[in-house]
Amino acid sequence: MSQTIEAHSAGDSNNQRLFCINFTRWKQNYIRAFLGSDGEVLFISSVTQAIKKGIRADSRLVSWASKDQSEVNKLVAQFNCSVWLVEDGFIRSTGLGTDLTAPASLVLDKQGIYYDPSRPSDLEMLLQNKDFNEKELKRAHDLKDALLSNELSKYNLGGKLNKTSLKAKLHQKIILIPGQVEDDASIRKGCVDVKTNAALIKAVRKNHPGDYLIYKPHPDVVSGNRKGKVDKAVLRLCDQVVYDASITDCLALANEVHTMTSLVGFEGLMRGLKVVCYGLPFYSNWGLTEDRHTLERRARSLSLEQLVAATLIDYPRYIDWRTGEFTTPEVIVEQLARQIEQQGGKQTNQVFWLSRKLRKLRNIVSGILLFR
Repeated sequence: MSQTIEAHSAGDSNNQRLFCINFTRWKQNYIRAFLGSDGEVLFISSVTQAIKKGIRADSRLVSWASKDQSEVNKLVAQFNCSVWLVEDGFIRSTGLGTDLTAPASLVLDKQGIYYDPSRPSDLEMLLQNKDFNEKELKRAHDLKDALLSNELSKYNLGGKLNKTSLKAKLHQKIILIPGQVEDDASIRKGCVDVKTNAALIKAVRKNHPGDYLIYKPHPDVVSGNRKGKVDKAVLRLCDQVVYDASITDCLALANEVHTMTSLVGFEGLMRGLKVVCYGLPFYSNWGLTEDRHTLERRARSLSLEQLVAATLIDYPRYIDWRTGEFTTPEVIVEQLARQIEQQGGKQTNQVFWLSRKLRKLRNIVSGILLFR
């Protein structure tokens, strides 16, 4: 399935000075590779530092999108700089970012960011305007099939879950409710009325009193790294709660996905499931989902292949960490599948405190060696 490696185009941004802000020291280790030949990379933490390092109107700011943007806004107001916002891509790794696992993909957005529906993003513009040719749609179809056949998702964690563990009756629809990190920017930006995991569970149970609800907490919440736990009283509204099951196994058993803005909704679409959106994720309002809220800007009906082509091929940047060069999503799929096989399957996400600390330390060391 290997394809010719395609370097990500840097466009006309060569030789610019890139002032990178809101990047932890860990992220600084790998962001240089993703910026490629876009320009000279300078890390700053404040307006004062930016001025000392010579920021000008023709400089570009590069910021981690989910962090506080107050310093970015001050610099834009003072120097009228353009801004790229950065986030993890959608095919990422075999471990959590909060466990300091290096990403295989990032998105660098020049207009907004994919999870913020208050303004257009580069991804939304692709979905709204691009004329996809047959070759691109065939590639998207094949990439989707490769992800499904290798049982890959964003993080690729969790143990096995099979149908024998479910107690659903024949007449019941199986509805998967993916939990999210409640202080995540995608919740703050992309939700309208349902804004917590508990509220989502209550809404789904109200709308589906007789169906079988599976709730899967977000892996960053299960790990203890992020916020989003649900009270036991609310969890009792669900028929089953799975803490450490692989999301691909959960999707294989589900008939529907009900979500606020989770990427699991997009992964459900790729598997042919009905997806109900209680918020405004990037994949909603294109005619592929059942949407509780309307975004008038999205005025086009898309095929699944068009959605996949823009989201997984055109929008992100991918790095082959063996070479440090840009690569394709197909190469990353092969690498992740091989890595999972070599480690004997997907890693469990429920580990003791000390084991998680050791996992983070191991990732730090491997990252230092990787980015040298």
